[in-house]
Amino acid sequence: MMKKIRKYLSQAVTSNSNNNKQFSTLSAKSMGGYSASPESPRSPPPLNSTVSTNSYQPTVSTPTESSSNRSYLRLNKSSGQSPSPSPSNQSVHRSTSRSPATPTSSDSVKRSFFRFNSTPLSGGSNSTHSNSFFNPNLTMGQTGSNVKRSQSDIQTFLDKEKEKFVEKIENPIKQNSRLEDFDLIRTIGTGSFGRVLLVTHRNSTHEKIALKILDKQVVVKMKQIDHTLAEKKILQALSCPFIVKLLYTFKDSSYLYLGLEYAPGGEMFTHLRAFGRYTEDMTRFYAAQIVLAFEYLHHLGVIYRDLKPENLLFASDGYLKMTDFGFAKRVKDRTWTLCGTPEYLAPEIILSRGYNKGVDYWALGVLMYEMSAGYPPFFADQPIQIYEKIVSGRVRFPNHFTVDLKDLLKNLLQVDLTRRYGNLKSGVRDIKEHRWFRDMDFIAIYEKSIPAPFIPRTDRENYEIYEEQPLTVSSTERYPREFADF
Repeated sequence: MMKKIRKYLSQAVTSNSNNNKQFSTLSAKSMGGYSASPESPRSPPPLNSTVSTNSYQPTVSTPTESSSNRSYLRLNKSSGQSPSPSPSNQSVHRSTSRSPATPTSSDSVKRSFFRFNSTPLSGGSNSTHSNSFFNPNLTMGQTGSNVKRSQSDIQTFLDKEKEKFVEKIENPIKQNSRLEDFDLIRTIGTGSFGRVLLVTHRNSTHEKIALKILDKQVVVKMKQIDHTLAEKKILQALSCPFIVKLLYTFKDSSYLYLGLEYAPGGEMFTHLRAFGRYTEDMTRFYAAQIVLAFEYLHHLGVIYRDLKPENLLFASDGYLKMTDFGFAKRVKDRTWTLCGTPEYLAPEIILSRGYNKGVDYWALGVLMYEMSAGYPPFFADQPIQIYEKIVSGRVRFPNHFTVDLKDLLKNLLQVDLTRRYGNLKSGVRDIKEHRWFRDMDFIAIYEKSIPAPFIPRTDRENYEIYEEQPLTVSSTERYPREFADF
């Protein structure tokens, strides 16, 4: 079976240039999370681990992809292009030093991102999200069924949110600011499409904003017009406490601008590397927020397709903000676009079988594994080797994983879509009601009434320092037809 998969993947890697589907080659840079330098392969798992097999006999069709010797490479965002300005996260150098319980690597690792986005528990903040849809008479922060809303109440709330989303999609915001309205502080991220600047708006009490600047010429050259327009259109219509808000949008002759909510705590990737790995309580706290974000997005008919630690930012209260919506897409049935990060790709994406929201729940399993172990479940020197491991359905679990965590991960990292949690008849409820989440109060998580286990320091820089470059705006309008809807 593996020989067939290897032969198929090898043929797909060498023949993708002739495929007529929308894609681009593997790259270290992207619109959202992006890599600005070569990366080293992931370290091997410890020998004292258990193995789970969630395999089935896949029908092999043809994905489109090119081989690369870099790990954590981005698909469908950019081709191998030298770094130039881009917005939304920052580049982060990764340390290879790890705790004894986690694997080690002799190579330095650096993953950077176009977004800006554990140890014992520490104190947290008790901020409450204004869009609460729960009974104010409930005592938040408690656990147990006595404070959990009925599914019908949640469904009613999501239906109302979908109405708002559709209205905003049909009437998107346009040109609500201009570059002269901002005071530039510094660059917090760069990539192949442009850069992200930390700025303040002169008319909004100097609130910090992450201004993502995209070079029109590069976007057109890399054939990312549709993704760029979709990112803006979807982001401006979303309203979720765990997703960055799009506050401003405008353009000039040379650039496209997205003014995003600033998350001062930095990326999860950076903090996870500092911790080595998170405790299961921390993993559960962060995973619950992703589950709620996916429940919201999928009810709107949007799939995210780019979950990974680089695209999760820490707000000042220790809660997460999901960013980088360059791969987000409204899907009614299935889609076939090859895009994502190799270690987080679901088997059906690799095998070009058509996919839907199930790929996000697969990625959730990968993220939960990486948070708990300190490394992802599937890694290798070459992307094609990663793909072979993914479609094989074999997962090694470290011995420190609890039985409940392993059981949930087996049902998320399930190759068979008819058995994968989140993709079944009960949808996300299979995940929320799993025994690993039995003490989790999702209402309290949504309202942010549970103290976060980790509060990032905001009195220091959590994003890398970059050399500043001036913006050169053309005197003539570039690509007016292509970006007329921006």
